[in-house]
Amino acid sequence: MVQPLILASASPYRADLLRRLRLPFEAVAPGIAETPEAGESPRARSQRLARDKALAVAARFPGSWIIGSDQVADLEGQVLHKPGDAERCRAQLAAESGRIVQFHTAAVLLRNVQGRDFGHVDITTVRFRALTATEIARYVELDRPFDCAGGFRSEGLGAALFESMETRDPAALVGLPLIWLAGALRRAGFDVLAPQP
Repeated sequence: MVQPLILASASPYRADLLRRLRLPFEAVAPGIAETPEAGESPRARSQRLARDKALAVAARFPGSWIIGSDQVADLEGQVLHKPGDAERCRAQLAAESGRIVQFHTAAVLLRNVQGRDFGHVDITTVRFRALTATEIARYVELDRPFDCAGGFRSEGLGAALFESMETRDPAALVGLPLIWLAGALRRAGFDVLAPQP
């Protein structure tokens, strides 16, 4: 019998990534405030929010396995949020030009509020090449990454902005570390390689 699996996210990017594992799931928005806590590191913030999202959904769906995830972009100590519009996106990319941004992508898989859980943080280091104002403006016009922390889509034209990227899992930069998640799901009893009905 297939166990219930729920993605605690309204992100279409995370849902697209999870579909790669070929498991049936439902996406449910967790509806939590993503307020930062004083003195919290980017890694700790991503872990806390991933868990809070999963717990919020687990409280509504006892017995289901819940996937929570969160990503925090860190530009040398400054947290980068989703830009929201073209002007803020251009400013964010200008600030990143020639610099390094670390993306802390946390994920948790849990069942029931007090039940067993697995957790992980993937760190992706992106070094941006020096970007001209014209390149930035053209990129923003073409890719329109207003809902992406850091102001780019790595799965789109964003790779053209990079000098290099270091990661254990390229999917983590998009928003969900699939290599870790596939292993956690396997430990929880899911078989992503099983024949599908």
